[in-house]
Amino acid sequence: MKYLVIIEKGSANYGAYVPDLPGCVAHADTEKEVSKAIQEAIELHLKDMRETGQPIPEPSTSAQYFEAAS
Repeated sequence: MKYLVIIEKGSANYGAYVPDLPGCVAHADTEKEVSKAIQEAIELHLKDMRETGQPIPEPSTSAQYFEAAS
């Protein structure tokens, strides 16, 4: 399954979260590090959900870019 991951640059680091997996987040100093961390977080989050008998949500979030007039 492929889940949408949102990566945001903060004032001191990068953060990432998965809208379809509430609570699945990661933080790191660089975009590369946060990408690796969120991949690991997704795997651990899904593993925990399976082990505790929670249903695994199907990916349903999408993203698009829109241009805005300046």
